[in-house]
Amino acid sequence: MKSIVIGVIGADVHAVGNKIIEYTLTNAGYNVVNVGVLSSQEDFINAAIETDAKMILVSSLYGHGEIDCRGMREKCIESGIGDIILYAGGNLVVGKQDFESVEKRFKEMGFDRVFPPGTPIESVLDIIKADLGE
Repeated sequence: MKSIVIGVIGADVHAVGNKIIEYTLTNAGYNVVNVGVLSSQEDFINAAIETDAKMILVSSLYGHGEIDCRGMREKCIESGIGDIILYAGGNLVVGKQDFESVEKRFKEMGFDRVFPPGTPIESVLDIIKADLGE
């Protein structure tokens, strides 16, 4: 069973979506390691190392995800998990911004996939499965 680390990054306390993601991924057969809300990059990375996770899925709803996620790929590389799959989703930036430009910035930061606000986790299950080589 492959492990996926999930959580809400930064000073964000939006727990409901996090619980929905955990429930859905668990029911899909994954070992879900939920670092919860108010989580730092280090919380995600340490959990991934401890559980040999193949993916980190970062959620953010309060609009500061771009700031909170900056440098995460570099920290993964420094920690020896540079090839881990990184996902980000939610309201990642403040205000109305074109999603294509937001996605481009996150990919430049080393995220493999970026999902726009309101993307249901159920619609991402096939992408997760493909990215994990299942």
